Amino acid sequence: MDTLIMVGQLLLGLSILVGLHELGHLLTAKMFGMRVEKFSIGFPPKIAGFQWGETEYSIGAIPLGGFVKISGMIDESMDSDQMSAEPQPWEFRSKPAWQRLIVMLGGIIVNVITGIIIFVYLVYNNGETYFSRDQVVENGIVAYDIGQSIGLKTGDRILDISGEPYTSINDLSSGSALLSENGFYTIERDGQQMKIDIPRGFINSFDSKEALSNFVEIRYPFALSVIDKGGAADQAGITVEDKILAVNGNPVNYFDELQSELAKVKSQEAEITLLSNGDTTFTQVAVTERGTIDIAVKPLIEPVRREYGFAQAVSKGTERAFSVVIVNAKALGKMFTGEVSTRNVSGPIGMAKIYGDSWDWTKFWSITGLISMILAFMNLLPIPALDGGHVIFLLYEMISGRAPSDKFLENAQKVGMVVLLALMVFAIGNDILKIFTG
Repeated sequence: MDTLIMVGQLLLGLSILVGLHELGHLLTAKMFGMRVEKFSIGFPPKIAGFQWGETEYSIGAIPLGGFVKISGMIDESMDSDQMSAEPQPWEFRSKPAWQRLIVMLGGIIVNVITGIIIFVYLVYNNGETYFSRDQVVENGIVAYDIGQSIGLKTGDRILDISGEPYTSINDLSSGSALLSENGFYTIERDGQQMKIDIPRGFINSFDSKEALSNFVEIRYPFALSVIDKGGAADQAGITVEDKILAVNGNPVNYFDELQSELAKVKSQEAEITLLSNGDTTFTQVAVTERGTIDIAVKPLIEPVRREYGFAQAVSKGTERAFSVVIVNAKALGKMFTGEVSTRNVSGPIGMAKIYGDSWDWTKFWSITGLISMILAFMNLLPIPALDGGHVIFLLYEMISGRAPSDKFLENAQKVGMVVLLALMVFAIGNDILKIFTG
């Protein structure tokens, strides 16, 4: 069932985005009087479809893309017979270059608009919930393995990122922070300020959904919320009204300190200092082999909650949408230099895992908006067979006044299709490798 939910979300998300992308091409083509022969969500073989006017609308069995076949255009159909005939007024090749350019950009523009609308809606509807910089500075962080690997320590108070203020603890692991040139965190430790460099390629440490939880989180004071009946704390007489002050004489102000002290005495007895009914008391507790005393706690700090009016949501949502493009452009550039590992490239399996095995509409639309912006960016790359490849050839024609020959365009299309196939094989191979290597 978990796999079905992941696959279902992926197929729904891709179908929406691919359908809208191809719709952008279709509408702009028809707007300029071009004949659109086919509109397909998914690649052949066709599993369903219908004819409406001059266009056949269909759904393909391979749900990893889609296409629009416009008369007189050299595309993945490689229809050389049509291209060898005399150009007709309704064909793509008969129209002015500026109209053809708008048609090729139509899908990208729709994906960008879709991404912006999704992010604006999410910001307007959900607002933001986060632990703020002020809360991080006041309480400090808990540094886990990935954070410790670059020199961060539990208790550090992070003041800025590369000399710039930040808003949320989430900014510490944002793509813009991890991909920055000569980036660093300014921290306060034991009353002194110091810099912790963000190493080249540090973003490669975040190649799984578990990685973020292994970086840093905010430290928080705590209160007892649940005492397991019959558990170690219950047997020692501890109640939810009590406050834990120390373990074996070592003060615990934050939950991570309690965890650390209990981990030192697994399967042993520990003296717990309590504040109970206004008095300080002591009790002996048998710590489990897991380093716990069978309790649950609640944080004593509340995250910041921000809500946005419509105008603010438009600004914030648009900013978020384009930040996705900027981060992906930076990451792609650093892949060519070797700083960012190609292991971060994911195919359909990786995308399905990102959606997750539970159906949450907020998460679904967040990821779908993210993918929409990435699809727009990837389609703009100057690779033949992608929209960006066609755009480059059309810009050349508009600047030089000479159109590339049909033979050249056919060969470029073939090369582009080979490149795209190789990239798809590589991405799926990456997905499979991650399954076996973790």
